[in-house]
Amino acid sequence: MTSRQAFSIDDLFLDQRITDVHLAAGGQQAVCAVRSPSRADDRYRSALWCFDLGGAPPRRLTHSDSRDEAPRWAPDGSQIAFLSDRAETGTSQIHLIPADGGESRALTRLPRGVGSFAWRPQGDLLLAVCPVSVDPDRRADADEITEGAQARARDTQLPQLVWRTPYKADGTGYELDTRHHLFLIDADSGEATQLTHGPFNVRSAAWAPDGERICLSRTREDAGFEHCTDIWMLSLDGRQAGARQRLSHRQSNSSWPGWSPDGHWIVFSGSVEDGDAQQSLWLIDVEAVGKGDGNERRTSVQPLGDESIEVVAGELHWHRDSGAVAFVQAHLGLQRIASIAVPGGALTAVVGGHRHVDRLACNERDLVFTAQRADAACELHRADWRGEGETPLSRLNDWWDRRSVPQVELRRFNVPDGRGRHEEIDGWLLRPAGVRDDEPTPLLVDIHGGPASYAMLSFSTHAYWQVMASRGWSVLALNTVGSSSYGRDFAARLRTRWGELDLPQVLAAIDDLQAKGLVDERLAIIGGSYGGYLSAWAIGHCRRFKAAVVCAPVGNLESHFGTSDSGYYADAYSIGGEPKERRALMARLSPMTSIEQATTPALFLQGKDDQRCPVGQSEELYTKLRRCRRAPCEMVLYPGGDHHVLTTGKPSHRRDGLQRIVDWLERWVDADSQADSQADAA
Repeated sequence: MTSRQAFSIDDLFLDQRITDVHLAAGGQQAVCAVRSPSRADDRYRSALWCFDLGGAPPRRLTHSDSRDEAPRWAPDGSQIAFLSDRAETGTSQIHLIPADGGESRALTRLPRGVGSFAWRPQGDLLLAVCPVSVDPDRRADADEITEGAQARARDTQLPQLVWRTPYKADGTGYELDTRHHLFLIDADSGEATQLTHGPFNVRSAAWAPDGERICLSRTREDAGFEHCTDIWMLSLDGRQAGARQRLSHRQSNSSWPGWSPDGHWIVFSGSVEDGDAQQSLWLIDVEAVGKGDGNERRTSVQPLGDESIEVVAGELHWHRDSGAVAFVQAHLGLQRIASIAVPGGALTAVVGGHRHVDRLACNERDLVFTAQRADAACELHRADWRGEGETPLSRLNDWWDRRSVPQVELRRFNVPDGRGRHEEIDGWLLRPAGVRDDEPTPLLVDIHGGPASYAMLSFSTHAYWQVMASRGWSVLALNTVGSSSYGRDFAARLRTRWGELDLPQVLAAIDDLQAKGLVDERLAIIGGSYGGYLSAWAIGHCRRFKAAVVCAPVGNLESHFGTSDSGYYADAYSIGGEPKERRALMARLSPMTSIEQATTPALFLQGKDDQRCPVGQSEELYTKLRRCRRAPCEMVLYPGGDHHVLTTGKPSHRRDGLQRIVDWLERWVDADSQADSQADAA
């Protein structure tokens, strides 16, 4: 029997990720995009693979060094369309490849490329969302501008005019010189016809079964609400745009519309309150659209199921009889496949378990999906619509079989609820493989982002879980108050109480593990985004932790409100108002006001081009902590790195970040922090 190895930092380069999956109607093959990091050229490559539902060996369809992604079967199953940047790195075009393999051909040659697409049910056209160039100084002529589809991207060194919000986005930066519009693409010639024009962005779109209408999610034009999205319906007049109509009004965020096979319904995910990250299901009765007066027209949109049903962002999948929709549901810190009856809203759990289901594709018989656990790598699986007959389809990450996998347990902790009582919360506890219950270990507490989120389980999100467990550590990832997937009330209670309600729950869970003899006094804390916020807040409010790693945090709520791509509405939701109304609260809740009390050695990791929690947030915390000279601190900036630099950034940046996390924790957790702090400050 081969001895198992410890997880290592370089395992990052072995991780294979399925980023998309599609299932042919009536077919027995799923096509996937599989992404892997390349150490040689410090980027990612993606290839298309076909996995047979009957168990035949998988086959690789594409072999280029490019990023081949977003595969979609043609309606007749004869070929697969996909996006590839093989002609020009960073600019993806639609390509076609025969279903049985062979040479692919480029279908589109749009100057700015293609963002996403969908086949028309009849197979003769594709509907594509594409970036188009816009001159910000000609914004008054937005409805008449049509040359953008033929123009290259503007020079990024030109002056960047700002006249509205949002004007930037994490991962892309300044965006007022670009809009995203709908195009029809001829499936034979690649000829492109622009369908939408104007000062808005199309986010996603789907065909009606008759191929004559389109439902789409697009941003608003109303001043101050340009970040909000609504569902619209667009009719076609031949290959030109015809009548259009707005279908949703009450929701501030409306995404992923999908048309039922019988044409009667459109389902979408969305939220009512501006800044609310928790998405519910909504149903549009298409036959009722346009009937009655204005008020009655709005009643064509109704909630689908209970508002506590939380949807993981992504495509919604209709059953062929139009009587149910399958989707990935966030539920009690887990992600499962659920089916909801239309129009009644009865919910059925289909595929569950102590894991996270992620990518999902369906046809009339089968569900194909990716799933992962903290002790099992992400792989592809299949089941039927009842959740029966589940079988694994892929072995992309079989290198996990040669690793010493940590012990993983989903535990319950009794913690204070902030109202003078107690409640129970969930937490994932990872312990080193083979460690005894009477053998205490150091503990790393990992705080999730959001805060309206929950602990993620993917290796790519926090490879340090497995690496630190292999080095003798335990890891605790809690879903404290404010986490989503536990009902709206549980998440909403943290609004206006960041840090004040959840840190006591973290400390109570640590006390529980120490009382049971599982962990000792060697405690460290880490987190990114909101997790970075709470990590910085924690070291300013207690001295329990011997080391901290603060990644892309919110450090100063008021400056974050004005500099984040989403702060002006997301922060307003979290603090219950605008800064002029909540200035004292924002100051009280900001780690900036308490970081000077910290004595815990702190490492700050930050993408230099992060627009979600901009670099100034880490810089403010680092500079203030450094000037106080009470604790050792370092900051690492990653050029070109966005908010997700440590999970999807350059492979070399991710490796560097992981190495620094390991080194920082092991350097300080056994050190006399006070003595080292004084020496470092001197």
